[in-house]
Amino acid sequence: MDERDFYIESPETKKIHYTCPKCRQSAEFPVRWLRRTKKKRLPPGADERDRAKFAKARDYLVRVDDFVICPNPRCRRRFEIPYDQTVALV
Repeated sequence: MDERDFYIESPETKKIHYTCPKCRQSAEFPVRWLRRTKKKRLPPGADERDRAKFAKARDYLVRVDDFVICPNPRCRRRFEIPYDQTVALV
């Protein structure tokens, strides 16, 4: 059984404050995340190993966007989101 069978997925957008590495202008950027919420019940057809995984499962967020674009009209540089965190536990 796949891990995604344990969760309900829903898209979410959060505004995060970043500074452009080239022009040094700071702004808030919308960053897309995928929220995975644990289902109430274990899906049918699960074995003992799946039951153990489901018992340990938690809600979490997975970052979808890896790059943002600077809002400064003279810069418009595309840069990578500076944090290594792509998964956040809720």
